[in-house]
Amino acid sequence: MTACGLDFGTSNTTLGFVGGNGPRLAPLEDGADTLPSAIFFPRTGAPLVGRAAMAAYVGGEQGRLMRALKSVLGTALIDETTPVGRQRLGFKAVIAEFLATVKARGAEAAGCALDKVVLGRPVHFVDGDAAGDARAERVLGEIARDIGFADLSFQFEPIAASLDYERQVSGEELALIADIGGGTSDFSIVRIARGHQDRADRASDILANEGVRVGGTDFDRQLSLAMVMPLLGHGTPLKRRGLSMPVGLYQDLATWSAINRLYDGKTARTIRELEREAAQPDLVGRLARAVEDERGHALALDVEAAKIRVAEAGATRLDLAVLEAGLSVGIDHGDLVRHTGLLAERIAARIGACLKAAGLQAEAIDALFLTGGSTRLAHVRAAICACAPQARVIEGDTFGSVGTGLAIEAQRRYG
Repeated sequence: MTACGLDFGTSNTTLGFVGGNGPRLAPLEDGADTLPSAIFFPRTGAPLVGRAAMAAYVGGEQGRLMRALKSVLGTALIDETTPVGRQRLGFKAVIAEFLATVKARGAEAAGCALDKVVLGRPVHFVDGDAAGDARAERVLGEIARDIGFADLSFQFEPIAASLDYERQVSGEELALIADIGGGTSDFSIVRIARGHQDRADRASDILANEGVRVGGTDFDRQLSLAMVMPLLGHGTPLKRRGLSMPVGLYQDLATWSAINRLYDGKTARTIRELEREAAQPDLVGRLARAVEDERGHALALDVEAAKIRVAEAGATRLDLAVLEAGLSVGIDHGDLVRHTGLLAERIAARIGACLKAAGLQAEAIDALFLTGGSTRLAHVRAAICACAPQARVIEGDTFGSVGTGLAIEAQRRYG
């Protein structure tokens, strides 16, 4: 039996353990140590996870795709069911199915059973709701036990990232760890020193933790609502004066965890009724087809990919053939900043709160350690770096630092 660290992320998941050559991440899919947090239930056969799940869906196979599952923890959705073929599955069961696959693949890589785990968790699963936050942790723990982990504990994700960074330092320093993930943004101020790694109690080295429920999927949603959903009638009027298309339909279609709500038949009929009442029925017709053909996830994947291309190249053309042949929209860095700038500001504001909680000025921070996929967004990165302008900026493993740190913590706690 061995211990592992499990980073169940909104967008990607990793599992790490300590072997003869130190901490390592398990290959979870085709040699890759990151597994997209997605699961696809085909009409027949076993569920698919990760890239295989998304490929099956995009390829047109009939079934149900679910992604961003972590975002339902701490919300009322966790107690609800969703249609999967001819049955309905609870979200707990869906998450358990996904994580059981991760555990099995991790055990295969480790060469032994995994029965102990340190689970990563955001500083806040839910903003401003201590009861909801505690409930989210409890539910995740229950799921972990259900899939066979006999011993489990939790560690804040930015603290885990700091353990990965600590392997690189030679002296002592104060580090601000910024973990900007798919669903949350988390910060910790930690006293880092190589000689501290084996201490049983690191409480005195953790000066402050802060977090906010804003992450990469929120950037996807805002970009979709601003640049794509107007092409489906978002914001357009109905023929009856003073009425417009219901906003909630577009919010659900732009939100990973809510897309499946639209696939209930009744919603499709409602949209067709709205199409007849719409001042621009051709646009609403695109919305109707997206829902009837269950292409919401494909649209969300296209928006996410466009965001990444803008981050890398400054501009892109988003092909919306999934909605209508020849339809597309141009998106550049200015669009991304204009429509998601407030999210970057919300993220950066938590750094100020973290510094205040630690009783420190920005100048006291020696190193700013960045991890998480959304640190690749230039305006997010700039907003974070502006909060500690004198600190050295250290690039962590974008998707692997937390999992590696959790593996280190699992070894320390469970041996």
